[in-house]
Amino acid sequence: MPSELKVQSLDRAFDILELLGNEQNGCNLIQISEMLKLPKSTAHRLIGVLIQREYVRKSEDTGRYRLGPGFISLCSNYLNNLELKTESSPAMDELSVSTGNVVFLAIRQEDKMVYVDSKEQINSLRKYAIVGQRKPLYCTSLGKSLLMGLSDEEIRTLLANETFPRQGPNTHTNIESLLQDIRECRRRGWSLDDQEAEPAINCVAAPIHDYRGQVIAAVSTSWVLALHPEMRPETMAPLVMRCAATISFNMGYTGKSSRPEL
Repeated sequence: MPSELKVQSLDRAFDILELLGNEQNGCNLIQISEMLKLPKSTAHRLIGVLIQREYVRKSEDTGRYRLGPGFISLCSNYLNNLELKTESSPAMDELSVSTGNVVFLAIRQEDKMVYVDSKEQINSLRKYAIVGQRKPLYCTSLGKSLLMGLSDEEIRTLLANETFPRQGPNTHTNIESLLQDIRECRRRGWSLDDQEAEPAINCVAAPIHDYRGQVIAAVSTSWVLALHPEMRPETMAPLVMRCAATISFNMGYTGKSSRPEL
């Protein structure tokens, strides 16, 4: 299909979505065709694609089309990320002040973790450069906290193509070693990167839950071992967990998970 026709089809598909979004009772094929001045065959073809992607659904009783559940996922992800940064900012500031360290916020995108915000006491260009960066799940404390909400089998499936290249002296090099670590993380409620993502750096993270009890993000603090020999993961973990709990509460978490015990 020529590029001009693709753009035209995309434009018409959005016209259909906007029409259905404004029609509370939905529309049938004839109404869509007439209101948008589209041939019925074109409207039917575009609607078929939108139904496959669950952006539109058809009522078997009335034959009318309405917006589908696909939009729920898109909108909830967008709103969660927007709300997440707003609700997490004060708690992250407090954690950065209390530890004197940089604090990171991250979410999972498929088999990678992505930084979405950071806080530190010294203004730095790093704050802006880090946002949007992607890192592996298996060797970062943030990544491991994001995995804590998944079952062992789900983690195996998610990381089936991961080759576990070594990033630091203590990097996990296989799935079994990682799963053993994740089980310990679940037990104590926090995760540790002990020179796994890079040498001479320690990082402690904890998962953030939403109103459904699902892990939607993670927060961490990290430090250079040589500069802070007095800092221990066991003493930093309660501070990070308290920060994560505050953010989770702000996101509607009541302490009850919607998932079964892992």
